[in-house]
Amino acid sequence: MHFLSLFFVGAFFCNCVPHLVAGLQGAPFPSPFAKPHGVGNSPPLVNFLWGALNLVIALVILTRNPITLGANLECLSVAVGVLVLGVFMSVHFGKVRREGISA
Repeated sequence: MHFLSLFFVGAFFCNCVPHLVAGLQGAPFPSPFAKPHGVGNSPPLVNFLWGALNLVIALVILTRNPITLGANLECLSVAVGVLVLGVFMSVHFGKVRREGISA
């Protein structure tokens, strides 16, 4: 269960980045609150708040499941979470932008 929790730490950290960046740049970006979900654009404030919530969730999980930094299975679990969600998001949002889908 510890390694699964750390996987989600990586996933939440990865997910917070594009939403925080879009929100701080004042740019619209797809979010779960857009119509259609994850495809249409949400306003910058929604993205900033969604990114901040993802960051808080990752930090809460991390405080309950502390890790030792280094070449170990704990860090690998976090890295796999980042990689899995990062690959999914890059493929998904690449398709959304290529097809020009928006709300």
